[in-house]
Amino acid sequence: MNKLGKQKGADTGAGSARMQACVSAALDDVLHKPLAPGLYLVSTPIGNLSDITLRALAVLARADKVYCENTRHTRKLVTHFGLACELQPYHEHNAHQERPRLLARVRAGHSVALVADAGTPLISDPGYKLAREALEEGLSVIAIPGASAVLAALTSTGLPTDSFFFAGFLPPKREGRRKRLAELAGIPATLVFYEAPSRLTAMLGDAGDVLGPRDAAVAKELTKLHEAVLRGPLDTLGRAAGDGFSDRGEFVVLVGPPLAVEVSDDEITDHLKELLGSMSVRDATRDAAELLGANRNRVYKLALALKQGGKT
Repeated sequence: MNKLGKQKGADTGAGSARMQACVSAALDDVLHKPLAPGLYLVSTPIGNLSDITLRALAVLARADKVYCENTRHTRKLVTHFGLACELQPYHEHNAHQERPRLLARVRAGHSVALVADAGTPLISDPGYKLAREALEEGLSVIAIPGASAVLAALTSTGLPTDSFFFAGFLPPKREGRRKRLAELAGIPATLVFYEAPSRLTAMLGDAGDVLGPRDAAVAKELTKLHEAVLRGPLDTLGRAAGDGFSDRGEFVVLVGPPLAVEVSDDEITDHLKELLGSMSVRDATRDAAELLGANRNRVYKLALALKQGGKT
């Protein structure tokens, strides 16, 4: 190894040591602070264990009890990081019985952590009712942010991120699924769904029929060893996903906003004439732009011309 190589290796080793020291100091700092009573909603990795946050580790280490969907699954996580947590199951089948006990613990001044099997609690899991009841009782509810499959998929697939709508899992049967897709069709935002591998191809086929050839993507096994993303027009993704892609895994399906349809000035003006009879220029502009999917500045200019011309 030449001198440059030796120097680079030394710099890398020193940088790694500094990073480890900083991480250790930060973790020690949060570990030594008392954990206030309350319900802590702790986000956990969706696949790669390195995505855990220092704050999440500190809360799990200090909480009086940790509730989780699957104790065996969460045991792997806490064991990996050397945490000695008291785990208690909390899932859709026992939530009705466990919720009063959990709330009683918080009410008595204990710190209780809730984790999902992966990602952020309350997203497509039974934690919502628990958090709502805790807040209704005036108990402290603290979010410990971290990994989220929704956001990981949204930011890595190239679809619009300025506005999105998380729709969770669609109904499993075709009729209900297509009805729900029709209800979502007009939302001017990127649609985000979760889907099971056994239904992925059918779901994409129905989405293509109902929503049309929008830009879309399917993200598989995010942050895991076999992570993959399919991108393309929605009406072609069903065929692509059917070729061994959907055999197993966890999937996030994203569908871009409705395709822009060109609206003529005459159409906009006709709508504005009706609206300006009872609305201000500002409100009429907003309503017409949202209704027709037209550029707001363009609609405003037409509304202003109508108002100033006294045609309404």
